[in-house]
Amino acid sequence: MSEQHTAPSLARIREHLMAWTTGTPLPDRGTGAATVLLDDPAHLDALLRGGLADPQGVIFVPGAGTGDPRIVGYDGSPAEPGGELSVNDEFYLQIQDYAAAAFMVLVGPTLVTVGNTDDFRYFLADADRARSTGGFPEFAIAGPVRLANLPGLGAGPAGDGPDRRLHVDADGAVSTSVAGVRIGTVGDGPAALRDAWLRRNDASDAPCAVCLDGAVDETERAGAVAARPWLGRYLAAIASLRTLNANGVADLRVSGFGGRLLAPLEGVDDPADQPGTPAAVLLWTAESGYLHLPATNRSFALSLAAARLAEALLVCGSVDAAAAFADHGKLLQVATFFADAGVRLVAAEPVAAGDGR
Repeated sequence: MSEQHTAPSLARIREHLMAWTTGTPLPDRGTGAATVLLDDPAHLDALLRGGLADPQGVIFVPGAGTGDPRIVGYDGSPAEPGGELSVNDEFYLQIQDYAAAAFMVLVGPTLVTVGNTDDFRYFLADADRARSTGGFPEFAIAGPVRLANLPGLGAGPAGDGPDRRLHVDADGAVSTSVAGVRIGTVGDGPAALRDAWLRRNDASDAPCAVCLDGAVDETERAGAVAARPWLGRYLAAIASLRTLNANGVADLRVSGFGGRLLAPLEGVDDPADQPGTPAAVLLWTAESGYLHLPATNRSFALSLAAARLAEALLVCGSVDAAAAFADHGKLLQVATFFADAGVRLVAAEPVAAGDGR
């Protein structure tokens, strides 16, 4: 019996395209790359024969689609700043380079790309400014805007790789993005591509070492990212601000960027929420606190008092350590509430005093 494929909806097409451009994983992991974009349809047969694409995934091919519902036609290019990529004359994605984005009014779905070393340095300057002052670039937190290739900007390679997304250029060279370094050819099998991707990442001081290596000097990129272990938090903060702003919450501040809601926490050495991409981001306004989970796009509204307790738990990493800044019983109550909601604010399960566990 032949395998049945269903033509993807426009919403699913958009979901796959945005996951492919940003380097964020889709929830359902299949066999092979979930999303593939070809620069030349001449490589489609080799791609399908080699088993590089997930049978339930989406393959973007220039021009019109084919009888295979997995294959979606597109026009334009995701690699040309100032250009546009369109699908079925229904979805249009503008492409803009990072250096110019700050000076433009971005209307509609827009992908901001780091296409060269200057773009990367502008990105770092904005991140450093946000870290010290709490001011984030307005274009980056706008609702329809996404940054391309987040793994290479500090989010790390988790969820990325050739079994998630692929780009096949006009010569048949394969990478994970249009800005990426070659890891093989369209004739290589999935195992060979995966091995090449892993080797490059294993040799890097700051993965992901593939998705930007065709555009940014890898030595400079790796050094800059390694020196800023909080870049994953910065990217998560951008996603959190974007979501909350889109839901009508304005004038937000982000914990760890320009200060803390609970001011004494600013003196904590090696805060637990510094490295990597956090599970939760603590934000606040003059009236309310918010805990946002970028991975699931889930938000909790809190009183400022509860937000201070949650922040202490995130920064200190445990109820006991946070008790130097707030009441132990109240901290335990907040930690337990979120644990019961499936959100862990501390490294270990909260334990009541005298519980004995």
